[in-house]
Formats: sequence, C-alpha cells, structure tokens
Amino acid sequence: MDESKVPGWHVLGSAGGMDLDQTLTSGQCFRWQRQADGWHGIAEGRRVTAKVEDDMLWLLSPPEEDGFWRHYFALDTDYGALHRRFAASKRLASCVEAAPGLRVLNQPFFEVLCTFLISQNNNIPRIKGIVERLCMLCGEELAPGVYAFPAPEALATQTPESMAVLRAGWRSDYLLNAARRVCDGALDPQTLSALPMDAAREQLMQLRGVGPKVADCVLLYGLGFADACPMDVWMKRAMAVLFPRGMPRAAGACKGIAQQYIFEYARTHLPRGEKPPAKPRKPGLSRAKSAKGKTLPREPEQSC
Repeated sequence: MDESKVPGWHVLGSAGGMDLDQTLTSGQCFRWQRQADGWHGIAEGRRVTAKVEDDMLWLLSPPEEDGFWRHYFALDTDYGALHRRFAASKRLASCVEAAPGLRVLNQPFFEVLCTFLISQNNNIPRIKGIVERLCMLCGEELAPGVYAFPAPEALATQTPESMAVLRAGWRSDYLLNAARRVCDGALDPQTLSALPMDAAREQLMQLRGVGPKVADCVLLYGLGFADACPMDVWMKRAMAVLFPRGMPRAAGACKGIAQQYIFEYARTHLPRGEKPPAKPRKPGLSRAKSAKGKTLPREPEQSC
C-alpha cells in the first residue's frame, strides 16, 4: 500500500531502527492491537495507527499530535548511542542484538500506575481484559466501542460494587485508592518527576499495593527514570543466569532500558523453568548458555 495516497497517513520521521512488534509485545504496555493495516493504540485520549516501513514511522492520526507520539515512541532518545554504550559489555550486547528494535515507551503516568497495579500476580491476556473492562466502565468513549483510559477523576467516583464488573479481585481496591490519591494531590507526577529517583520510589511505595517492582515500572515507563530497573521473579532468575554479579557497568544510568533488553532476551532464549544457581559461579568456571545451546560471551567486568 502507498500510504502517501491514503487520507490521514503521514510520516512522523525516521523510526531510528525501532521495531513495533518487538516494542509493543514486550510487556510494558497493554492497549495496543496488531491489525492488518498496522498497530492500533490509544494513549491520553489519542487514537493512532502506526507502522514502520523502510525505517520510517507512519502514523494515521492528526498531524498536530506528532509531538506527543514522537516522545511516546522515544524517538527523542538516541538509541544508537545507547547501543554503542551497551556494547562495552559483550553479554549485554548479545541481549541487545536479540531485539535491537526494542524501545522503552514514554507512557502516561496514571495509565502505567493502574496497569501495573493490575499486573500483579497476573498474566498478559488477563491484564489486557481487565484494562479494557476498566476503560469501558469509566473511560471516555472516543468512537463507538472505543474508549480512552479513565481519568483519575472518573475512576475515583467508582465504588467497590461498580468495580466488580472488572473481575480484578483485590486489585480494584488498589485502583480506587490510587485514583483518589492522585485526585487529592497526594500523588502528583510532576512532583515525582522532579525528585531524586530514590525519593520518588519511596513516595510511590506509600501507595497501597505498590511494592518495589511496581514502583520501578512506574518510574521507568511513566515518569522517564531510565535508571529504574524493575525486578520481578523472572528478571531475578534472568540476572542470576546472565549477570550473576549484577547489572554491568556499561548500562550506566540507563539500567532500566538495559533490563528491558535483558528481559526480552531471557523471555525468548532462556527456558522458563530455569532457576538461578544456588551460589554464584566463580568467573571462568562455566559459561551461561541460551535455551538453544549457544554459549554466551564471558562477562569480565564488575557490576555497578
């Protein structure tokens, strides 16, 4: 298809090597759907269809929203420079090479907070179902059957009884509390963004249902703290196998972005049932292997 001849389609700019499939299926977002003409998504009440052809990012959306989507897709971050920095660690470079088009999105704060509260002890299909039911319950209808993510004010007016339709269990209480804390100003994204990362994490963890992993997801995906490194059970196992001495120095102040590549590599290359070794192996005794039997590069450097 020649998008230049389809009304509404336009080029946002170079995709900079971004791969939408790798990015939008990486577990950091839950409202994108792949269809025949591209990826359909909604963020902050904006609808878009996106596709990459010949490393150009095409959008079906109003041109006046280009600035929003440029930042959302992290096109204002130099991933080429990040990859060169990460290449100082051979094993981290191997993780990047497995999904070089992966990007960490800059998502709306409240949506990230709510979706990762929902994500706890959950799986992606069920998370997506709860999120869509939440949008139908109290999100603005943008088109017939198409809903924006709820504003905090709309969610805060709900009750445990009205939230039962979500089938979210104990997570509904967390969602209501989060919305009310945002509405009363106790949790403000601008204030959090201006704080040092550790102080912002501490404030987030005062919210009911927010532990270290959810807090770091909000910091990374919703507040732009590139050094926030979410660690769930699967990531801890991946780190024990791939980086037993911790995040490599090459990650610098972008540990959160580095962990996204590590997580994706582990998800697609390491066996799901693998458990971390009982004790860290001494350097040189053995070398980690992927599920396909490929020996990974040695990791001689010290962790951060």
